[in-house]
Amino acid sequence: MSEPTTELAAFLAGTRFESLPQAVVLRAEELFLDWLASALAGRGARPTCIFESFAKAMGPANGSAELLTTRTTTSPFFAALVNGAASHVVEQDDLHNSSVFHPGTVVFPAVLAAAQDIGASGRAMITAAVVGYEAGVRCGEFLGRSHYKVFHTTGTAGTIAAAAGVAQLVGLDGSKMQHALGSAGTQAAGVWEFLRDAADSKQLHTGKAAANGLLAAYVARDGLTGARRIFEGAQGMGAAMSSDATADRLVEGLGQRWTLVETSFKVHASCRHTHPAADALIALMAEHHLTVGDIAQVTACVHQPAIDVLGPVVDPRTIHQSKFSMGFVLALVAVRGRAGLADFTESALTDPALRAFHNKVTMVLDPEIDGAYPARWMGRVIVSTTDGRTLAKTIPSALGDPENTLSRAQLADKAARLAAYGGDVTPEEMARITERVWRLHNEPDVRGWLPAR
Repeated sequence: MSEPTTELAAFLAGTRFESLPQAVVLRAEELFLDWLASALAGRGARPTCIFESFAKAMGPANGSAELLTTRTTTSPFFAALVNGAASHVVEQDDLHNSSVFHPGTVVFPAVLAAAQDIGASGRAMITAAVVGYEAGVRCGEFLGRSHYKVFHTTGTAGTIAAAAGVAQLVGLDGSKMQHALGSAGTQAAGVWEFLRDAADSKQLHTGKAAANGLLAAYVARDGLTGARRIFEGAQGMGAAMSSDATADRLVEGLGQRWTLVETSFKVHASCRHTHPAADALIALMAEHHLTVGDIAQVTACVHQPAIDVLGPVVDPRTIHQSKFSMGFVLALVAVRGRAGLADFTESALTDPALRAFHNKVTMVLDPEIDGAYPARWMGRVIVSTTDGRTLAKTIPSALGDPENTLSRAQLADKAARLAAYGGDVTPEEMARITERVWRLHNEPDVRGWLPAR
């Protein structure tokens, strides 16, 4: 039998547009729009501006790939870096549940940059994106739950995902794909400690994953070799980064199961671990006609990784940190009925009503929800009311999950709001971009999304 890395590399290199089910192609277009709009929304954010300055200082004055946040061009490497960082700022990019991985924010920056570099078609870019999702999701599932406790999977598996997508796009065969994966895996990085300090490393993780994955693919094309057993080898990613790595997950259902269609869209502008509880609280308040004043205490029943990631954020002091606070997110949905982009502000951080509700929220580990995770992200809240009642609500999945997904009209509306938040793209421009994305499978060339001003 072939080794898992070899088998996966051969599949990734051999995937062709003609083999993709229509549902996969359509979902790839939807995920691309969701990612592109997330990148536009990141325009003007402090981390984005820092990456733009770095690219300007270190990269070429112009190049073959677009910087979506500045309407300029640069090299593919720096375009992947900046667009990858920008698209993860507002916490609205997609997430794959069972791998606990944000694929779009690392795959699309890399494959768009490479596609623009070589003048590829929409079909070629879609195929590359599908391959990137397959590689990254399977890597995340291979690394398992123990990995996520310390490592930000989007940074680690994301480097693999970007490399695979670009390697497929530039035509690498199975052997060179394997080298690209090896060179990507040895660069894979990203740990969660930044959350304790409200640091900006999350954007560094995605930007570097996209850029380093592109680097791995381009140098493999030119003959640089990488580890052939980067996943299951004795000193590979599994050995280094996990205590429950399962190599079979790399290759199970290849060609039958398409991981891209399993990916969820984010409705709330916050960490995905907050979404199930937020949706459950919204549903409970509507079902029992509760107002904020009716609620004395809220218990969010969660899986263990929600506690691991959100638990350290007990007193959010920055906008980004507030997106990783269960108490703050539940306060927003209870007080304002939503946790959208415009709700996470400096003034909100000190809003007395939000702070008061934040202090009413606790998280507890729920064995049923933890057992279902990561295949299913269930939501459950228990509310104590001021008149002495105890009310509970459980939801099987959050809004945006594949079984509870968003329509194209809803995705277009979300994209318009994201673009407006970035402040540089007019509604008319975004409408044209959206229509172009809906026909991506027929686009002869994927360059020129935003003209220079």
